[in-house]
Amino acid sequence: MRQRLLIIGAGFAGMYAALSAARLRDAEGVPSDELEIALVAPEPRLVIRPRLYEPNPETLTAPLDEVFKAIDVVYLQGNVETIDTSVRTAEILGADGARSTITYDRLVVATGSRLFRPDIPGLSKHGFSVDQYDQAVALDRHLHRLADRPASATRNTVVVAGGGFTGIEVATEMPERLRAILGMDAAIRVVIVERNGTVAPEMGSDPRPIIEAALRDLGIETRLGVGVAALDESGVTLSDGEHIESATVIWAAGMRAAPLTAQIPAELDRLGRLPVDRELRVHGVPGVFATGDAAKAACDDIGHDALMSCQHATRMGAFAGNNAAAELLGVSTSPYHQEAYVTCLDLGAAGAVFTRGWDCMVEMAGETAKKTKQEINTIWIYPPKANREIALASADPERVTDL
Repeated sequence: MRQRLLIIGAGFAGMYAALSAARLRDAEGVPSDELEIALVAPEPRLVIRPRLYEPNPETLTAPLDEVFKAIDVVYLQGNVETIDTSVRTAEILGADGARSTITYDRLVVATGSRLFRPDIPGLSKHGFSVDQYDQAVALDRHLHRLADRPASATRNTVVVAGGGFTGIEVATEMPERLRAILGMDAAIRVVIVERNGTVAPEMGSDPRPIIEAALRDLGIETRLGVGVAALDESGVTLSDGEHIESATVIWAAGMRAAPLTAQIPAELDRLGRLPVDRELRVHGVPGVFATGDAAKAACDDIGHDALMSCQHATRMGAFAGNNAAAELLGVSTSPYHQEAYVTCLDLGAAGAVFTRGWDCMVEMAGETAKKTKQEINTIWIYPPKANREIALASADPERVTDL
């Protein structure tokens, strides 16, 4: 009797779950008509989400349809609207508006995350972001339309709400990006607003002097220890009462798991993630695995949990796909582990900073780190070639993102 492994999501975790499940099926000599691997997503493409702070975001996708065909993964276009874990079904809303129900024997929830937008007056109407593909494209088009406005401080000012990893990459890219649109002589002003007392609070003290020096070199201002109180057509008002005139306010603070995780009968963490065991099974929900930004997973035995990043999502996806397929094939599962942790923060024209370890100790900075960042962004995080042997070989859980 045919069994079905269903994967929801075609981000980094979903893509690697499909690759890894297909790899194990191939290694066990099981034909696809005995174990069907199906993936549901709105489009058969990988959005290169870590690069959406860059110009020309419409170019930052990679097709997956030929990869899926090469490894015998069934692609289903649409969005999963509902999941019923009691009868192991998912309802799909197709691109044509038609609804269908699909059964599964094992489910991998790889639905990713979304930017958290608090109920701040004017944020939904006047705020931009680079979280999702369409949002990054909307920001890029807005920036180009600024050239049609008369020169003014308001036109030339960008405020970035959030001084974490994404906020810094957005902010440090902005001076060069805006001058390419408005002219090299344009008086560009970029301001980072961060509620914490420092920028990049999650990265610790070692890389901070490099980051702060880069912000100074690029002329980027900071407002620390304050938050955003309101947005309007003229700009943004901060929690201390300061009003900054700006035509472009970019929200880059806080992430939450995509809301579909709430349909799985498990106790979510504060970020909306599903709690999983070391094999990435959702606690107390038979037949369901979670991975990537949808899962709260331990990376090691000393207290580190996976972060909402493609670095963790790719490896987690490979383990989740492998283990879900392993259960159906009756072979041993493999516990997820990811002891290595690195960051590579883009600092725009000021270079980059590369750290290693959970304490974020600096290993490279400046142009050397920038070359590594460019290699990560243009090679490492892209899908494998649509060649069966190459694609399957790329998904060994023990080797994915082995840094």
